[in-house]
Amino acid sequence: MTPSPISSSADIATPEFLQTLNAGVVSDAIKAVGCAVTAVEQDGVLRLHSASHGIGFQVLWGNPAGAGEYSDMTLSCPLRVQGGQLPDGVLSLWHRTKRFARVSQHGDFVVLEMDVVVAGGVTLAHVVLTMQLWTQMMGQFFLHLRNFKADEGAAAPQEEPAAA
Repeated sequence: MTPSPISSSADIATPEFLQTLNAGVVSDAIKAVGCAVTAVEQDGVLRLHSASHGIGFQVLWGNPAGAGEYSDMTLSCPLRVQGGQLPDGVLSLWHRTKRFARVSQHGDFVVLEMDVVVAGGVTLAHVVLTMQLWTQMMGQFFLHLRNFKADEGAAAPQEEPAAA
């Protein structure tokens, strides 16, 4: 079931449930939160690329649910680390203080990712809200990297046992 493209806020409020995602729905949701999107066909699959806060991200399709339809996707923002090394604790502090988006390191890359699942049915408004959340998570992650101080990432000191 593919709803028509988003043309107004009234369209977002339509209570029609999506059971799958496709490039059109996701592209429209990305545009609805103010980001441009580029579709590139690669190996017969339409790939979506966009950017938020001046940094690119991509849509990685998950489980196929038909031709060009998917029951889930991952929003992914790979970043190359200059010098190849992050300060100790920067990723663990992110995971202790944030929800919704995870970070992992793969060689010289740090990847911010967020999964989106529509299996069971969600509204178009939910998909748009998820895109808005994603762009906010990207902004928060960039601030986290910029403002990180190594001493913040260290484990909290253990409390001394009370004297008896």
